[in-house]
Amino acid sequence: MSFNTFGHMFRVTTWGESHGPALGATVDGCPPGIEVSEAFIQQFMDRRRPGLNKNTTQRQEADQVRILSGVFDGRTTGTPIQLMIENTDQRSKDYGDIAQSFRPGHADITYHQKYGHRDYRGGGRSSARETAARVAAGGVAQAVLRAMVPGLRITGYLVQMGVKHINPDRFDRDEIARNDFFVPDAAVVDEWADYLHHIRVNENSSVGAMIEVLAEGVPPGLGAPIYAKMDSDLAAAMMSINAVKGVEIGEGMGAATLTGVQNADEIRMGDTGPEFLSNHAGGILGGITTGQPILVRFSVKPTSSILTPRRSINTLGDEVDVVTKGRHDPCVGIRAVPVAEAMMACVILDHLLLDRGQTGGRRGEIG
Repeated sequence: MSFNTFGHMFRVTTWGESHGPALGATVDGCPPGIEVSEAFIQQFMDRRRPGLNKNTTQRQEADQVRILSGVFDGRTTGTPIQLMIENTDQRSKDYGDIAQSFRPGHADITYHQKYGHRDYRGGGRSSARETAARVAAGGVAQAVLRAMVPGLRITGYLVQMGVKHINPDRFDRDEIARNDFFVPDAAVVDEWADYLHHIRVNENSSVGAMIEVLAEGVPPGLGAPIYAKMDSDLAAAMMSINAVKGVEIGEGMGAATLTGVQNADEIRMGDTGPEFLSNHAGGILGGITTGQPILVRFSVKPTSSILTPRRSINTLGDEVDVVTKGRHDPCVGIRAVPVAEAMMACVILDHLLLDRGQTGGRRGEIG
């Protein structure tokens, strides 16, 4: 099996390579009658597409999404939705010098060891370009969520780039859309821009990042023990994004430093139901949503394609020094933000449909 599909009820299969003619996604399990259009999906594509500013790759792709099936007269039909994004600005010649060499830190060597034959142009299937298809599928998921759970809101943002951090006390949600870094702290934008410029231009290198994605208005009761937990599916979804090396839910690794007294999210009865006094659990207990905001945090490693020579080998086993020319993100974590939002939308919708099928939305009464 090739494992290019994720989801239980809302299932997404992505296809295509970085330098192929096109890439895209097949979305199956979408409920019928949902209003969706290419224009609606495009707003999400535009946030991820390359070449938007000097802090990302200068590859120029319009990333215009086309809906080939599954939508008629502006509404989903309940049949598979085929989404396609054409590649229009490939420069495959940039990779000619390393066609037989393995870039350190990249999937070149593992793809070769597994398959014995790989598309070296931009990493082929292992390229972060594949995430454009996920964002398109996430746009469909967002349309369904807006119809089924109107108050649900998903927001992604950077909290760290390399050694630079935001100040949580200055968190400003509105600022996220105003700067190149999807960062909710206006005071760090210029500093981060100078920092990234120095790493890319002066050091011929790249840098990693930390992203948070927050889902608010998620109904309680989504997810299931033991093997379809909401948090395990979210962790798998985020870890599947290119270059992600660690995922946390709620307090995450920080929970190891807390006591039981500190970590327990105490509960009181409010006017409309149970109210939690804290959210160390990140909105999920026992794999099931509590109704609190879901908070996922993940780290992205530095881009492996850099101009500084790195020691490696080629397919003959000869020792070589590898320099990767071309157009690459100096911090791939920046454009991972809309990808994370898309994956969050797909997983939450998947579990919403699973719950509807199992319980019909019935909930245990409290009070």
